[in-house]
This record gives sequence, structure tokens and C-alpha cells, in this order.
Amino acid sequence: MLDLLRADILSSEFEPGERLVESRLCARYEVSRTVIREVLRQLESEGLVSSVPNQGPVVAELTREDAIALFEVRAALEGLAGSLFAQRADAKERKRLRDALKAVEKSLGKAELPARLKIKDEFYAALIDGAHNEVIRTTLRGIHARVQMLRGLSMQAPGRSAEILRELGDITDAAAVRQDPIAAREACEKHVHNASEVALRELEARTRSSENGVG
Repeated sequence: MLDLLRADILSSEFEPGERLVESRLCARYEVSRTVIREVLRQLESEGLVSSVPNQGPVVAELTREDAIALFEVRAALEGLAGSLFAQRADAKERKRLRDALKAVEKSLGKAELPARLKIKDEFYAALIDGAHNEVIRTTLRGIHARVQMLRGLSMQAPGRSAEILRELGDITDAAAVRQDPIAAREACEKHVHNASEVALRELEARTRSSENGVG
């Protein structure tokens, strides 16, 4: 049930700001109110659902300004993580990053979006674990949760899958193969910058469609 509702939110079955009415969700997914409430609490902790006074749970919304700020911080932290990985990761951690890249390659264009996001999350987890910095880990966890829907928009954009693979390949080469801290930082920052541009473009297109009554 959790995976189903998460997937429906990420694929825009529910629009940003849309109320998530318990009775309708119970009927749609054929589960009890207790289950629905548990799932909504979990999705709220992930940043996909917000609790609004006098309305209840709604699909979380991000303004353009919110998104830009989040991507700016994400770029800085992931750049630092890449640099630290190149300096601190051991052989086992470098292999884990290379293996994670192979998994991303297999999933792009084949697996459903939630599965692709999960596999890509493992790449980030490998990168962050190898950086050996707990502050980066905990801070990025919150940021990734809040930009999850935007990541979904970015990954679904035409041609983006091939770009993602090239960018993650550059990160892996710099951080895990050449162990070059400067190149690793630059590759991470470039990846987030490109993801930001695509996500913001897709967000604006979706907003225009919504305003024009399309979709």
C-alpha cells in the first residue's frame, strides 16, 4: 500500500496540493483507515505529503523558489560528498559505487519510475557512505525527501536517462577510479545542476498545464 500510493504521487496520479481524502483512498486501495493513516504519516516523513490545517493531508507542493534553494544546497553537499569519497573510500566502498552504477544502467528505461528512483538512491547511498560524514548523510536525507517529486519529473524527461547515466559515470570515474577529489566534486555538482534545470523546466510545464486546465 505504501509503495502504491508513493508511486501514484510520483507519477502525478495525484496533483501537488490535492487533498488526500481517507475515504477515497480506502476505496481506491481497498484498505482500512488505519492503514491509510499509517501510510500518510510515512509519506509525510518522506516529504511527499503535507498536513494542512483545516484540510488534512495533501500532496506536497514545492514552489520554484523552494526547489532552487533545495537544489543549491544539494549541489554543495553532494559535491562535498564526492570530494570526500575520493579521499576516504576504501576498495570495498569504491567497488560498491561501481556496482551501483551498473544497477542504474540496467534500470534506466526498463524499470518503473519508483524502482528506478530506489536504485538511483542506492548510488547516492554508496557515495555518501564512502564520504564518511554523518552530517552530510542526515542533511541530504531530508533534502532528497523534499525533492523526490522533482527527481521523478527530471528522470521522466525525454533523453534524460542517457544524460543521467553519463553524469553518474563521470562521478564514478572521478571518485572511485581516479580518486580525484576536485574532479569528483565538479562531476557531482554538474549532475545536480543538470537535474535542477530539467526538473524546473518540467515543473513549470506542469504548472502551466494545470493553470490551463490540461491534465
